[in-house]
Amino acid sequence: MKKLMLVAMLGIASLLNNAATAQININISAQPLWGPTGYDHVDYYYLPDVDSYYSVPKQQFVYLNNGNWVFNNTLPSRYSNYNLYNGYKVVVNGDRPYLNYKTDKVKYAKFKNYGGKQLVIKNSNDKKYYVVKGHPHGIAPGQAKKIYNGTSNAKGKVIMNSGNGKGKGNNGNGKGKH
Repeated sequence: MKKLMLVAMLGIASLLNNAATAQININISAQPLWGPTGYDHVDYYYLPDVDSYYSVPKQQFVYLNNGNWVFNNTLPSRYSNYNLYNGYKVVVNGDRPYLNYKTDKVKYAKFKNYGGKQLVIKNSNDKKYYVVKGHPHGIAPGQAKKIYNGTSNAKGKVIMNSGNGKGKGNNGNGKGKH
């Protein structure tokens, strides 16, 4: 009887462990149209051309201003000609990556002036990105289910976990204002 209980407890513990490790935080719909493809979850982008970061969860740019890190909905005016669709974006997951700025600046300097060689969400035909607000093949709010399995349902609608359901895109000018 004790052996049976022990086996049952180990089985339940194994199932709980598998369920916990199978949970994946997906925030595709929160990623901007100018974000690079290939990522189901992004905390930050590092933008080497403008030595700035973009927080996907906060939907704000993070940049140095007089030695202090500032969160703002737009890039500073000194970058008004910067095109977010053409600049290279480095995905950086973690808490407050801008505190590693000195390292990132050197590590990713090779991506400055990359010139639009990175596929962005707006130009992707991958159905998982159709939940991003403003995508040319966009799915209307309420149509996308909050279950990610990379397939379509019987009606042909994409089924995925789209994070918080909020996705701020760019206003189309590619200049960091959204």
